[in-house]
Amino acid sequence: MIELGHFALVLAFSLAVVQFAVPLVGTQFGDSRLTGVAGPAAMMCFLLTMLSFVALTVAYVQSDFSVANVWQNSHSAKPMLFKITGVWGNHEGSMLLWVLILTFFGALVAWFSGNLPMTLRSNVLSVQGLVAAAFLLFILMTSNPFARMVPVPMEGRDLNPILQDIGLAIHPPLLYLGYVGFSVCFSFAVAALIEGKIDAAWARWVRPWTLTAWIFLTGGISMGSYWAYYELGWGGWWFWDPVENASFLPWLAGTALLHSAIVMEKRSALKIWTLLLAILTFSLSLLGTFLVRSGVLTSVHAFASDPARGVFILMILVLFIGGALSLFAARANALTQGGLFHPISREGALVFNNLFLTTAAATVLIGTLYPLVVEVVTGDKISVGAPFFNLTFVPLVVPLLLAVPFGPLLAWKRGDLYAVSQRLYAALGGALLAALVAVFLVDGVSALAAFGTGLAFWLMFGALTDIALKSGIGSISFSVAWSRFKGLPRSVYGTAMAHFGLGVTVLGIVSVTSLEIERIEVMRPGETLPIAGYTLSFKGIAPYQGPNFSEEQGRFVYTDKAGQVLGEIISSKRLYSARQMPTTEAGIATRGFSQIYVSIGDATPDGGFVVRVWWKPLILFIWLGGVVMMLGGAVSLFDRRLRVGAPAPRKVKGMTKAEVAAS
Repeated sequence: MIELGHFALVLAFSLAVVQFAVPLVGTQFGDSRLTGVAGPAAMMCFLLTMLSFVALTVAYVQSDFSVANVWQNSHSAKPMLFKITGVWGNHEGSMLLWVLILTFFGALVAWFSGNLPMTLRSNVLSVQGLVAAAFLLFILMTSNPFARMVPVPMEGRDLNPILQDIGLAIHPPLLYLGYVGFSVCFSFAVAALIEGKIDAAWARWVRPWTLTAWIFLTGGISMGSYWAYYELGWGGWWFWDPVENASFLPWLAGTALLHSAIVMEKRSALKIWTLLLAILTFSLSLLGTFLVRSGVLTSVHAFASDPARGVFILMILVLFIGGALSLFAARANALTQGGLFHPISREGALVFNNLFLTTAAATVLIGTLYPLVVEVVTGDKISVGAPFFNLTFVPLVVPLLLAVPFGPLLAWKRGDLYAVSQRLYAALGGALLAALVAVFLVDGVSALAAFGTGLAFWLMFGALTDIALKSGIGSISFSVAWSRFKGLPRSVYGTAMAHFGLGVTVLGIVSVTSLEIERIEVMRPGETLPIAGYTLSFKGIAPYQGPNFSEEQGRFVYTDKAGQVLGEIISSKRLYSARQMPTTEAGIATRGFSQIYVSIGDATPDGGFVVRVWWKPLILFIWLGGVVMMLGGAVSLFDRRLRVGAPAPRKVKGMTKAEVAAS
């Protein structure tokens, strides 16, 4: 089975080369037989990569320690779920998953692109084939997951303990679906540059792929944030870690691309800018891959890698980023600029959105790479942490968030800012009321926190206002408004949901940042600790034996002001026997959308334990907002205009189907 998986990977590489070269030659010489190779090659490349991935998964499930990758990252006593997730809990396996998703997207393009012009379709699949061939070659030459071991060890070394969590089953696949999904946008951009033609139809074809990648990347970042929050025992939800930033950068650029493509589709404007964004978004995804796997960063999210791998990935970066930007520089002048519009218009609002998103992305990129550049040039090690990002990123995002409710209400080409402002009076009143409530009814709220609360509700009420105005609620009869409400395009609902979810996330960030309470105490069994109106009682330490670990569980009971017991919280110090690696397992109790977070530390000589306790008000809103944004994107994706790329034919009374089609 292992040799079969390895051979399938070699065949997949060969087919990826065919997928790249043959259709490209076909489009240059106008040979339809050669261009027709692209679709079957893409699908077969995916099937072979899937076979290879299944072979590696079987090796993990069966604990086949003759495979070096399985020996390094698995153990016979490990639970079955973590045996499976361990397939991508390492460099080699995760790269195989990366390429599997890449070839999967190539197969999807081949399957759903029947309405594309043959030349564009072939060029897109050709570029996808080149990307797949490069990464398959990288796996085969530097990161072979099927390398054998002789003699065969009796037992494995086990997976890194912090990766033995359900979050690992969800976070990497979602993140890779986002990263790799943008490769389709990149391929469309390069294909358009090869052909020298770009129009509104191009944007209509690109938008569903952009939206799909954005949905998955949003989910991947949210899941990764929550995993780090509860698994690492540090009590935070975002650290501005370089690898966290590496996933955030393509999200910012992808959000800008999503909005830019709307302008291009609706008004045939921003053509060259949209092309550039499509290239830059996937380039930032590749940069994240390089940072994680090159060994230049030390992070809990990074894979330990040797320099040869980093050099190979750097060559891939130079090939695709440098090649695409060079092609862009050579062909951009030959492309038409597109339509003009007034600054005060929906197009202008989306350009404003792009300006601030790309500037924010540039700020995060500089803060992430600057320490690496300084170390290379001077040899000095410096760190750029949260203070830098808070002082540079936040001031850029606040004006953008203030402008979000205006965009959907402005007219295309030329809008009336004063009229839109009048329509948003109710949303503004609700936001001001929320800020005042925060100031006068919530203890410890600063002026900035009140402003942030108002900003969050401004986004949420602005999204609801958009739906209400487009439905005519309040200005026409209920029955007519309800009919309009049901008839709104799904993309309108999706946009409103995404903006509403953004407001929910902002509310969670503001609440936990400004109102969080932290207590660090040495506690002995029987002692209590008050926090945020609750009382935490330490009941003592109890041993527990897991399948491949042992732990000392600290048991806490929390009560309300009346002394009523509300539940038990268990935080533990865990030791994994194979690696002899300790971890801290946080204990979390959820109260509504808030949480009590307990992390037990080391023992003290007098029989006590260091205990860190946090009260985190409304912290679940951070990730709930991400879920709402994903749902909004999914609703938009089900809009027929995005799925098919064209509206359904209108039914005209008295005309046959053939006459309708002809019209």
